[in-house]
Amino acid sequence: MSRVAIVTDSASDMDPARAAALGISIVPLLVSFGDETFSAGVDLTREDFWARVKTPDSPIATTAACSPGTFQQVYQKAFDDGADAIVSVHVADTLSGTLKAAQVARASMKDRDIRLVDSTSASMGEGMLAELGVKMAAAGASAAEIAKALEARRPDLQVYLALETLEYLKRGGRISGARAAIGTLLSVKPIIEIKDGIVERTEQVRTRGKARERVIELLTARPIERLSILHTTEADVDEFAAEITRRAALQPSQVTIDLVGPSVGPHLGPGCVGGVALYRAS
Repeated sequence: MSRVAIVTDSASDMDPARAAALGISIVPLLVSFGDETFSAGVDLTREDFWARVKTPDSPIATTAACSPGTFQQVYQKAFDDGADAIVSVHVADTLSGTLKAAQVARASMKDRDIRLVDSTSASMGEGMLAELGVKMAAAGASAAEIAKALEARRPDLQVYLALETLEYLKRGGRISGARAAIGTLLSVKPIIEIKDGIVERTEQVRTRGKARERVIELLTARPIERLSILHTTEADVDEFAAEITRRAALQPSQVTIDLVGPSVGPHLGPGCVGGVALYRAS
């Protein structure tokens, strides 16, 4: 039986320990503070990233895709460790140049079976697909079968997040300055969604409490198979997680609480809370 290795990138926000336990390799993307550039999760942990963001006078954090060479190294290690094929699951191509770097790396390894999957999502949206890939690989599925199945599950992913401000999305070019300015002028708490690779502001409410309540309503609108609670510190995440878990009638094994890391965090800012739902297959 062939062995299929699963790879994702640091924009998945996967907990490093959980990824290691599942055998998922994480390709580190880049994050910079002024002239300092780090590999996310390698020389800059999630906790260290948020400490820097909240340090007075710290430069604005920016993100970038890694080089194709970084992908080549991760892919080659997977093959050296005994993999016969790779399924590589990544942040939406519409949001990052990451997938393009992976494509270049794959093209340089033409004799290898490497399947690339555009998650059309971000954060644990791609992380959940990677986890599904691990289960299928363990059950003996081929790389082609896994890639096809993961692509089929993409419509079942939905991300909703309540932000403190749209300013960070504006800085990162993920939303227009005019749209961000409207939210700032009205002093509202914006709710965004990521669906089909697009970041959209779906609603805006007057208070943090109402924004959190609305996110819970949106996430629990359909039966949930797996849920990741996302937060960016300063968000009272335990109370939020308990309420949404209760309302969705989920078991603890179906829910994880995940701190957003350096690859996605610069676009959200502190105080954000929400989640990624993988709904039951339609």
